[in-house]
Amino acid sequence: MNSKRPVNLDLGKFHFPLPAITSILHRISGIIIFVGVAFLMYGLDLSLSGEDGFNRVNELLDSFLAKLITWGILSALLYHLVAGIKHLLMDAGIGEELESGRLAAKITLVVSIVLIILAGVWVWA
Repeated sequence: MNSKRPVNLDLGKFHFPLPAITSILHRISGIIIFVGVAFLMYGLDLSLSGEDGFNRVNELLDSFLAKLITWGILSALLYHLVAGIKHLLMDAGIGEELESGRLAAKITLVVSIVLIILAGVWVWA
């Protein structure tokens, strides 16, 4: 029996490289989009049910929580889009090397943050 084998892994001690973090965030953003579509479909269904439903959705979208949810879904969508483009470029053979992968991860984060801030300005305006 191997006595050096860890019994409990402390996940806080693992340090993932930036490309791995962006890849994990890409998956998480996909899950958020999947769940967020349920909220969006409910709002669409309610708004198409008639004038009263449309007015109710219109009032609901003015609330803080609805704006926060909208911004969250938009943020996930924007990050997922930017990271997806990065993955498509990598599938084409661009940015597969270690250093270019790190640079692509940094660019992904910077572009995503800028787009998310712009989306926040748009939602909260």
